[in-house]
Amino acid sequence: MEKIKLDIAGLSYSQTQSGAYALVLCEVIGKRRLPIIIGGFEAQAIAIELEKMTPSRPLTHDLFKNFSDHFNINLVEVIIYNLVEGIFFAKLICEQEGKEVEIDSRTSDAIALAVRFECPIYTFEFVLNSAGIILDDDDVEDLEDINSEINLEEITKNPTERMSLKELKKHLKKSIDNEDYEAASRFRDEINKRKEN
Repeated sequence: MEKIKLDIAGLSYSQTQSGAYALVLCEVIGKRRLPIIIGGFEAQAIAIELEKMTPSRPLTHDLFKNFSDHFNINLVEVIIYNLVEGIFFAKLICEQEGKEVEIDSRTSDAIALAVRFECPIYTFEFVLNSAGIILDDDDVEDLEDINSEINLEEITKNPTERMSLKELKKHLKKSIDNEDYEAASRFRDEINKRKEN
């Protein structure tokens, strides 16, 4: 199967899952985008490297890179090779002393490593056909606007702090209806905090 090269188009807040992010990959040649929902930790790991920031202590992905460098293991490429029931599957293609090895990986971790090793990211046509979307020019501009507004501090911020007052009240009611009083207290505290300001 022919591989299709992807670039990172950006990170945005997930519209469907609270506390999650959408990592948007784009075809190098073509207009399709591949949105992948990832967690906050992985979004932070990718954002730190994209922004060329240096944490005070190595993050997990930095440790993996340092370990690999020390033992002369090179990450040659990342391949997003399958999509099953909404879950993307990826593998790392590594090389050491001329020997190539494939390692299974979560897609978010694979991308976090790809940006550190500066290696290419690929997928296959059937994955793009299944999950890819075509953005028109307005959508691309919207994505660029979102990316320019997102920064590392925002990515690590508490999700309730990003919600509007209307969203907070809606989630508060839903939490009480579901008898999830722990979540309800978080929404209530954020509402009260805003009323004080």
